[in-house]
Amino acid sequence: MILTVTLNAALDVTYQLDRIQRRGSNRVRTAAQRAGGKGVNVSRVLDALGRPTVITGLAGGRNGLTVRADLAAAGLREQLLTIEQESRRTVAVVEEAEGDTTIFLEPGPVVSATEWRGFLDLYRELAPTASAVVLSGSLPLGVPRDAYGVLIGLARIHGVPVVLDADGAALSDSLAAGPALVKPNAAELERATGTGDPLAGALALRAAGARSVVASLGPAGLLACTPEGSWQARPPERIAGNPTGAGDAAVAALTAGLVAGTPWPERLRRAVALSAAAVLSPLAGGFDAAAYRRLLPLVSVRAVHEGI
Repeated sequence: MILTVTLNAALDVTYQLDRIQRRGSNRVRTAAQRAGGKGVNVSRVLDALGRPTVITGLAGGRNGLTVRADLAAAGLREQLLTIEQESRRTVAVVEEAEGDTTIFLEPGPVVSATEWRGFLDLYRELAPTASAVVLSGSLPLGVPRDAYGVLIGLARIHGVPVVLDADGAALSDSLAAGPALVKPNAAELERATGTGDPLAGALALRAAGARSVVASLGPAGLLACTPEGSWQARPPERIAGNPTGAGDAAVAALTAGLVAGTPWPERLRRAVALSAAAVLSPLAGGFDAAAYRRLLPLVSVRAVHEGI
């Protein structure tokens, strides 16, 4: 069982239209809403891959109830802790004519100290039963900035590896706890290390405590720096669509590979193909299975030595 943690769970709303008319009225072609947050998206992909998963985190208010109902309808197991304040919404506006997506992120609830202690008690019960833990996304207000570091430490007590996908202080303050894998995108990597060189940035995160680093480089694919070596995996073509859940799909593939002990080149090949297939899904947390099968053998993976 892979445990995913979404401390800032959301009700994801997706609008699809031809093109946004700035400073004008916009008619939405289709609208959808479902449970979201990065960890929830990871669990959706893992479930589609046939990997058992449990979702935990924090959810409150009417949005929280809708999140729970949607997860139940999807057949996804959850053990979310109920909090007093309202869970956030996110809105993704997909412009089909341009292939662009604009995302609006609400700040989310303020979590009380009592609620945070309650979640730690729940996590202490769940983490030892997991084969891996995924910590994804932003931290809601009221949660300590070293929250992910604390959760990594609690999992490591039981020998459970942790995959971390976070930004800013939530990433930087957690590296010393020793996550098995961190997966920043290019912008997050630069903010964390102060360098625009992805290879140098990935090596810096390893030096700070991460065992392995996989950086998302957009159309250039993934760059991995690990104890076994470094590789770059590239998709065979540029995919237009909704990139909202692409990084979460990559995290799902990387975590599944970690649990299975899949060799790194194949692990990266699957992550790149799955990430690209996720761009073709209209909603975050999904992927185009046929595209995944088509792209998988076409992804190129090469060893990296002095640069990329």
